[in-house]
Amino acid sequence: MKARVLSLLISLAIALPAAAQDWAVGGFDPVGYVQAGRPIPGRSDIATMWKGQLWHFASEENRARFEANPRSFAPALGGMCPVSIIDGRPQMGDPRHFAVVAGRLYLLESGVAERRLTSDPARIVDEARGMFRKR
Repeated sequence: MKARVLSLLISLAIALPAAAQDWAVGGFDPVGYVQAGRPIPGRSDIATMWKGQLWHFASEENRARFEANPRSFAPALGGMCPVSIIDGRPQMGDPRHFAVVAGRLYLLESGVAERRLTSDPARIVDEARGMFRKR
């Protein structure tokens, strides 16, 4: 009996991180970044599927806003860090580090990248977009 329980626990421990990888923006509410200006954890019971990922929201209202126009709330550049793109070493952004530039959410790889982006957001975002399209 103990062996079965241990086997089940090990299976769950392996499966849970894989399931969490399908959570967009690390489970944070993408609308919250733009509306509140900070990462707000989404609730597991308020979610929608878009582009093969599960997007979580802090409220039904935020889910409705997202579903009406998901591209306006989803991270720009596919979630890639614009600073890392212009540095020639594209990295996925970390949902804890972000900036909203001209109403679009950009995830950044670190606090250093966040500070760099805020020093010249228009130039960095424009340059990163141009390089991202060429990929």
